[in-house]
Amino acid sequence: MALIKSISGTRGTIGGRVGDNLTPIDIVAAAAAYGQWLKKVTPRPKVVIGRDARISGQLVQTLVMQTLVAQGVDIVDLGLSTTPTVEVMVTHLDAQGGIIVTASHNPRQWNALKFLNAKGEFISAAEGELLLKLTGKKVTFADVDSFGTISTHQTAIDEHIQMVLALPLVTVEAIRARKFKVVVDPVNSSGAIAVPPLLEALGCEVVLIHGETHGDFAHNPEPLPEHLSDLSKAVVSARAHLGIAVDPDVDRLAFVSEKGEMFGEEYTLVTVADYILRSEKGATVSNLSSTRALRDVTELADCQYFASAVGEVNVVEKMKEVGAVIGGEGNGGIIYPPLHYGRDALVGIALFLSQLAEYGKSVTMLRNTFPDYYISKNKIELSPSVDLNGIMAFLEEKYRRAATINTVDGLKIEFDRDWIHLRKSNTEPIIRVYAESVSVVIAENLIAKIMSDIREYLHKR
Repeated sequence: MALIKSISGTRGTIGGRVGDNLTPIDIVAAAAAYGQWLKKVTPRPKVVIGRDARISGQLVQTLVMQTLVAQGVDIVDLGLSTTPTVEVMVTHLDAQGGIIVTASHNPRQWNALKFLNAKGEFISAAEGELLLKLTGKKVTFADVDSFGTISTHQTAIDEHIQMVLALPLVTVEAIRARKFKVVVDPVNSSGAIAVPPLLEALGCEVVLIHGETHGDFAHNPEPLPEHLSDLSKAVVSARAHLGIAVDPDVDRLAFVSEKGEMFGEEYTLVTVADYILRSEKGATVSNLSSTRALRDVTELADCQYFASAVGEVNVVEKMKEVGAVIGGEGNGGIIYPPLHYGRDALVGIALFLSQLAEYGKSVTMLRNTFPDYYISKNKIELSPSVDLNGIMAFLEEKYRRAATINTVDGLKIEFDRDWIHLRKSNTEPIIRVYAESVSVVIAENLIAKIMSDIREYLHKR
């Protein structure tokens, strides 16, 4: 797999030849570029660094830290941590930046560097472009008397949990009164040291599966239904109230009902937003590929829904623009501004349980209170010579009179209660195609129709 350098960071598989995979040389070059960028603003910056539990994490983090130390950057080492914990610690510890060593939901052989700004948020597209230009350029290192320092901060996750518990809409006593029994699958990564302590502080009985932190993931780490069969079985076997799955760096969240059935990752945000809007009126935001159900619950609360381009940075930017009270992505990412502008499974868990405690019934019954939509997610692989822009223009013209067209991010074609969203890949000759409807059959038919339209375009060429 080729090394991928983009405005969102540097990622790839560990091992192999230089330029083919994420090697120590690539890691040092990316870290050095970040150090150079920080030092343009602050002569002696402080950076918070943490990692998920994947096998290469300690190696990658050590290379990153020592590179920055050689540049005269002070490091606060969180060690094994979560993405949202690193984010909240940047401002909590008055740092000028942060780095998370994680490949998120990617398999065990992957790793990546994700860069944060002084607000503990992912760097902007413009900042990412500057980092790309700096990567591989000549680096200025400090002299031996000006090296940076490394200090450890071992209570970061506990502090993060306390921040979550202090939120006014996290109803700690109501949750404790329900005495929830919860099965947790942290896929042998950082969630094992973050989710159980949060649940225990909320008075829950915790059953932990795949709870080691060796990073040898027990299954595909993306929290999708096809990967969570162990969790479903464990919930039923333990007669638990619900199951919780997080990805390796704990920024994505999925639930399983007491029957062992998937709650639906798209409905993580919908449920939390519904709860927030009952107490605080305001806008909501998700990306263009997320379920329409968020718009439905938002409008039912007499509030306004906004869609952003795909990507956490874009969601955050739109949330700030419209003053959203809640936002996120349909992949199970919750962004709650009173805590911080980043996807955070810990705050998502606490708010979901607050909703469940207030509702007073089962997870299954709670899910049944929301509208049902079905999303079909596909991709179309095309020859590198195919004009992807031409395909998009053809489809836009074809459907302009019959539907609402949105070109903020690719092409989204919206009908009455159905939509289809097409996005070009930045790295491959493919088009990602998502469709949603009240019926899985209609969603699949929408995909089939668009594929037929694309074949029509190619035939004419």
